[in-house]
Amino acid sequence: MDKSMPMVTKSEDILETRDHATFMQGVKDCIPTLLGYLSIGFAAGVIEMTAGLSMAEIALLSLILYAGSAQFIAAGMLASNGSAAAIIFTIFFVNLRHLLLSAAVSPYFRHLTPLKNMWIGSLLTDESFGVAMTRAIGRKTLSERWMHGLNITAYLNWFAANMAGAYFGRWITNPEQFGLDFALPAMFIGLIVLQLIHRKNRKLHINVAIIAVVCVVLASMASLGSMSIIVAAVVAATMGVVMERWK
Repeated sequence: MDKSMPMVTKSEDILETRDHATFMQGVKDCIPTLLGYLSIGFAAGVIEMTAGLSMAEIALLSLILYAGSAQFIAAGMLASNGSAAAIIFTIFFVNLRHLLLSAAVSPYFRHLTPLKNMWIGSLLTDESFGVAMTRAIGRKTLSERWMHGLNITAYLNWFAANMAGAYFGRWITNPEQFGLDFALPAMFIGLIVLQLIHRKNRKLHINVAIIAVVCVVLASMASLGSMSIIVAAVVAATMGVVMERWK
């Protein structure tokens, strides 16, 4: 070994592989997803107002629950006088997929303390997960500041959209005519395309996506409800690992 060459310690090597993106970069990277948040959040605010919730209750629901599908379910069950236990139980299973999202993101934040990881995970959404996994391509870690910029921007935007829907929704009788119901699927299609562009083995990932779609359809036909997403994710991920090792 050439003694004149400087030795790189393990800690220095870890620092070099870390993502040093700033908070403001996270804010900028969140911008492409804002339309999805605005449309779905606006619709949620309309539904919640229709269910008889006050502006203050809608504000608390969007800040504390912070989940589009769960808020739609909560509004519907409140409107039909559902019990608190039934609402909590249903929302728990609907949001169970966040265990998978957090598990997939956690390896990129191993350099942080458990408390900081909990703070990141508490604001993680389907959309921010998609953006984070796109940025994670080719990286071993993600910047804590960048993730906070992404999460907080999405969080505040969701709250504003809910409030706007609650306030202006009374004058909108047919949101579908503006195509708002397709904003969220279109956004996720864009995120998937961006990930596939940067992946080396695109054929494998396309096959995994097809498997996931088939599993969701079959699980839905079997009346598994919200568990369809969990089943599809586990089966598709397992098949992806098997195909990658056997290729």
